Amino acid sequence: MLRILCFCVFIVHSLSVPAEVYSEGNDCVIGELAQEIASYKDVVERILEYTTNGAFKGKTYDELAKFVDKFGARPSGSNSLEESIDYMIELSRQEHLDDITTEELEVPHWVRGHEKILMMRPRLKNIALLGLGTSVSTPPEGITADVVVVSSFDKLAEISDDEIKGRIVLFDAAYTTYGETVVYRSQGATKAAEKGAVACLIKSITPFSINSPHTGSQHYDGNVTKIPTAAISLEDADLLRRLYDRNEKIVLKIKMSSRFNTKISRNTLVDLKGTEHPEKLVIVSGHIDSWDVGQGAMDDGGGLFVSWAAPVVLKRLNLIPKRTVRSIFWTSEELGLIGAIDYEQRHRNESHNINFIMESDEGTFSPRGLAVAGTQKARCIVAEILKLFTSIDASTFVEESRPGSDITVIVEKGIPGASLLNANEKYFWYHHSEGDTLNVENPAELDLCTGFWTAVAYIIADLSSDIPR
Repeated sequence: MLRILCFCVFIVHSLSVPAEVYSEGNDCVIGELAQEIASYKDVVERILEYTTNGAFKGKTYDELAKFVDKFGARPSGSNSLEESIDYMIELSRQEHLDDITTEELEVPHWVRGHEKILMMRPRLKNIALLGLGTSVSTPPEGITADVVVVSSFDKLAEISDDEIKGRIVLFDAAYTTYGETVVYRSQGATKAAEKGAVACLIKSITPFSINSPHTGSQHYDGNVTKIPTAAISLEDADLLRRLYDRNEKIVLKIKMSSRFNTKISRNTLVDLKGTEHPEKLVIVSGHIDSWDVGQGAMDDGGGLFVSWAAPVVLKRLNLIPKRTVRSIFWTSEELGLIGAIDYEQRHRNESHNINFIMESDEGTFSPRGLAVAGTQKARCIVAEILKLFTSIDASTFVEESRPGSDITVIVEKGIPGASLLNANEKYFWYHHSEGDTLNVENPAELDLCTGFWTAVAYIIADLSSDIPR
């Protein structure tokens, strides 16, 4: 049976510190391993030079550009997603990476249809919207109802069911962080339906807007009526709030249609086999699916391509580490980490061979370091590695219990891992919107991410010692 999960990216709340500060403050003692890590300085410089000034300069951006221009958005279960997977397999083979495995799994396939919101009172106005993932349709004639605007679940609870029944609820929570605010997107429809609402709207989960709605996944609890749910722009949400606070009667007419079923998709595994311990894995990863708006260039085309590039660069430079570097292109992340859940379950009996797992899924802007989960010694080892990246200002260390998105289902089993820290202050400006296009990406920043990602993966895969559990 298909398992649908509500997925949220949780922003790191831990204190970011330089790796040197982390090591000193946590009394990191890793013995001779520190000297061994320091010996990789020349290798790091070689990889960075190759990706930022050498033959690979601009390659990550160019390949990403060709990819997103060819396929555009790649929703879970779509033909464009499956064709893009085939494309990445062939692109890897062109780089003489022939150890490629695909693993089939069932994924959700939600298709957006016609969507329209018209404000009928106090004046006529079209409202920009994007239906939220797995939303049900309205009746063919649409839903016309008064609007109740609330800023939080607590405020909703204060209103009687009679005042909510038969109305449209708009949640207009102020954006704080994505991790804190996204609950209104993921749970809003259920909370509103519990009190008898006929539809739910949410103020887009973003700190910035040019009348641009942001979609995303939402989840219906099993014991409530499924009601249509959509995101509207900050501008329209603020307009409705002002009207509501003036005691104006607000009437909206909502028409939404969608289809939902399941399809077969694939996780893709590309291996650069290790020389001494090929059974042991250092995984780099990003998800290949996207929402159905924009091009999915930032979420997560950039993460996909820096993870594709890691074994490619190592192969080209003939830097073959002791352990296998595995690049994974996760499928169906956006509708609930479906690919990652399948991988964890399928490979659970082999999980002892995962030495370290990495994921890039919060932008590929200028790299700043890593958010790391693991034992104290594991974190100390990674902090020591990050000291090699001060030249590109990528030595920041953050201690985080659940870094990444897809890899959380693996890290929570006790496997050490990390997600890319980058200068992503504007990431949620474009996230899950039509604005997620190649224009957001920068060739030089992608080169730095590729070099950083590749070098970190190589060092961990080549060390004499495993990262401890």
